[in-house]
Amino acid sequence: MAATQISSKAHIQDQLQLLDHALNSGALLPVARMLNSLAPQDVAHLLESSPPKMRHAIWQLVEVDGEGDVLQYLSEEVQSQFLEDMDANQVLAVTEGMEADDIADILQQLPNRVIQEVLQSMDLQDRHRIEKVIHFAEDSAGGLMSTDIITVREAITLDVVIRFLRRHDELPPATDNLFVVNRRDELIGILPLSTVLVNDPNTAVRDVMITDVKSITADTPERDVALLFERHDWISAPVTASNGELLGRITIDDVVDVIRDEAEHGLLGMAGLSEDEDTFASIGTTAPKRAVWLGINLLTAILASSVIKIFEGTIDQVVALAVLMPIVASMGGVAGSQTLTIVIRGIALGQIGRNNSRWLLNREVIVSLFNGIVWALVIAAATMLIYGDALLSLIIAIAMIINLVTAGLMGTLLPIMLKKLHIDPALAGSVILTTVTDVVGFAAFLGLATWFYL
Repeated sequence: MAATQISSKAHIQDQLQLLDHALNSGALLPVARMLNSLAPQDVAHLLESSPPKMRHAIWQLVEVDGEGDVLQYLSEEVQSQFLEDMDANQVLAVTEGMEADDIADILQQLPNRVIQEVLQSMDLQDRHRIEKVIHFAEDSAGGLMSTDIITVREAITLDVVIRFLRRHDELPPATDNLFVVNRRDELIGILPLSTVLVNDPNTAVRDVMITDVKSITADTPERDVALLFERHDWISAPVTASNGELLGRITIDDVVDVIRDEAEHGLLGMAGLSEDEDTFASIGTTAPKRAVWLGINLLTAILASSVIKIFEGTIDQVVALAVLMPIVASMGGVAGSQTLTIVIRGIALGQIGRNNSRWLLNREVIVSLFNGIVWALVIAAATMLIYGDALLSLIIAIAMIINLVTAGLMGTLLPIMLKKLHIDPALAGSVILTTVTDVVGFAAFLGLATWFYL
C-alpha cells in the first residue's frame, strides 16, 4: 500500500511538471487530451495540487461535459473559486446528472439569488429531489443522504421485484438493500439483494424482509452517522423523517468523506484553520485567515508575558529563573496537549458522557501527578547539578508538579466545557490550554521564587 501511495504521488508530480512545461510552451492541445483522458478524481487532484494560475488554465481545458464530474471531487474551497464565475445556466449544466446531495452541496455555496434561478430552471422532478435535501444542514444525515433509492411493497413477490429491477438501466451506486415501505412511504423493513437472489421467486417480500431496521433520522449530525456506520459495519443505511417517512439513504462512500473531513478538521483546527483549507490558495486569501488566529495567539502571549513582568524584580535578583521558567511552561503545555487530544477524541467517538467523565478526570489528574513527581525529581537533580542551589531545585520541582496537575485538569475539563457551550474543542481548546499552562507555569515558578528569595 505504501509503495502504491508513493508511486501515485510521484505520478501526480510528474503530471504537474509536464502540464507546467506544456502550458508555458503554449502546447495546449496535448494538455487537453491528457486531462480529458484522466478519471475525474485525478483531474480534481491535479487542480487541487496546482497554484492558482495553473489551476485556472487547467480548468479551461477540461471539457464542458466533464466539468460536473470533476467539480464534485473538489474541496469546497476550490469548488467556490470556479462556481463564483458561473451563472445559473452554467451551474445547471455542470450539475446535470449529479446525485441530489452533491447538487445541494454545490448550491449551498452560491448566493440565494443564483440558487433560486437554478432551481427554477430545473424540471419539476429534479427540483423536488433537490428541495428535499437542500433545506437540511450540510453536516447532518439529511445533507449527506442521496434520494436515489429503490423502494418496494411488502405484498409483492420476489419475482416481481426481480422484474422491476430489470427495468432499470442501472442500480444506484452501492445498492445492497431495497427499502420496503407502506402506502405512506414509511419505512417498514429492508430487503437485501442477496435475499432476492437466493430465495424462491414466488416468496412474498414480507416473508423474507428484515423488519428490525436501524434507520438514521435526518437531523442526526454527520459525526454520529460515521460512528453508527463504524459500529454496525453498514454499507448503506436508510434516512427517515421523525414520522418514519423514508427520505433517502447514506452510503459508505459518503461516510468515508466525513471521516476524512473529521481527521482534517482535528489536524487543522489545532492551528485555527478550516478543513477545507486550500493548500494553494492565493496570498490575499491565505494571509487574512491566518492573521486572525495569529492575533488571538498574540493576545494570549501578551497575557503570559504580563505574568512574567509582575515578577521582573525576582528575575533580576535570580537570573537562573529566566533560563529555567520556559521548561515549566513547556512541560505543562505538552502534558496538557496529550490529555486534550485524548479527551477530544473520546468526545468525537461518543465515548465520554456524564457517567464516566469524573472517572476520566480523576485518572488524568493522578497520571499528571505521577508524571509531575517523576519529572520534577529529574529537573530538580539537573538544576542542583548545574546551579548548586537546593532552594532553586525545590522551587522548580514544586512548580513542575503544580503545572502538570493543572494541565491534566484543564486538558480534561476544557473540551467538555467547550462542547457544552457549542464551541469546537479542536479549534479553541489548544490555544486556551496553552495560555493556561503558560500562565500557571510562570506564576507558580516565579511566585514561589519570590516567596522564598525575597
